[in-house]
Amino acid sequence: MSTYRAYEVTGKRDFRLVERELVDPAPGQVRIRVEANGVCHSDAVTVEGQRPDPSVPVVPGHEIVGVIDAIGEGVRIWQVGDRVGVGFLGGHCGVCEFCRRGDFVNCADQPWTGMSVDGGYAEVAYAKASGLVRVPDVLRAVDAAPLVCAGITVFTAIREINARPGALVAVQGIGGLGHLAVQQANKLGYEVAAIARGTDKAQLAAELGAHHYIDSTVKDPAAALKRLGGAAGIVATASNVASMSPLVAGLAPRGQLLVVGASADPLSVQGLDLVFGTRTVKGSLTGTSIENEDNLKFAAAQGIRPMVEVLPLAEAPKAYEHMMSGAARFRVVLDTTS
Repeated sequence: MSTYRAYEVTGKRDFRLVERELVDPAPGQVRIRVEANGVCHSDAVTVEGQRPDPSVPVVPGHEIVGVIDAIGEGVRIWQVGDRVGVGFLGGHCGVCEFCRRGDFVNCADQPWTGMSVDGGYAEVAYAKASGLVRVPDVLRAVDAAPLVCAGITVFTAIREINARPGALVAVQGIGGLGHLAVQQANKLGYEVAAIARGTDKAQLAAELGAHHYIDSTVKDPAAALKRLGGAAGIVATASNVASMSPLVAGLAPRGQLLVVGASADPLSVQGLDLVFGTRTVKGSLTGTSIENEDNLKFAAAQGIRPMVEVLPLAEAPKAYEHMMSGAARFRVVLDTTS
């Protein structure tokens, strides 16, 4: 095969299916035959023309799983035939100040897969070796793909809580991120409270491992958490800061509100809630490639799986629209092998 299919995007929602020439990977990179790619809400930055120059074509997608079929000069550890994933962070540089201090997530010279460099809405993808994640064979590609972005995002946030076993951890929003967070928090040994609007997700939350369900349309979530003893941590997955702000009062002393649902809107927090109780509000951005391997191993061992709707690569624009509509339950994945 000398060419491969890919969906490029320019402007706003201007998808174009193109044939690209197959080239050798650059030094420090590998070439991946993509098996599956998750469709993430963050793809909107690329598809909706929010990049610095949306006239430059780019392939969206940062939840890639596939098999290495070529290796560039200088790549060590990785071999042709290795099953790998690539998430949003496309590989740290290793030489900037943050990298030299071991803070690879905040690398100052790191590509953002599917935004600043081509991603996984394609049959073939290229990636830096430092961004690769080893994928356990037991995980199907369509299940592993959402885990390399959505999964690691909430996994990292929950581990930031670092509370005692049996402590109360709340998950706000039972959607693409939240339905994974509930499973992870349960398997990590926490008492889990799920917070969502309405009662339609109550049964699902229980099946995923939630011990409590709080309907925010009829109960004050913070008051409900206080009655349960206060949360050691709350993982806020819904991109609605108006629903996040009141949650701080539901934290136990030294509790943390971990924000993973990205929004440009300001977050309003009462100073008294922070000072009296020494509570914390912090953001959490995905994780390093080796932490992502921990995430996948944990998911494989504990039976944590995303709920996915699978579409072929040819239907990538439809898959994106379905994800953006909010009707997906809960992750949409492109299968490039079909």
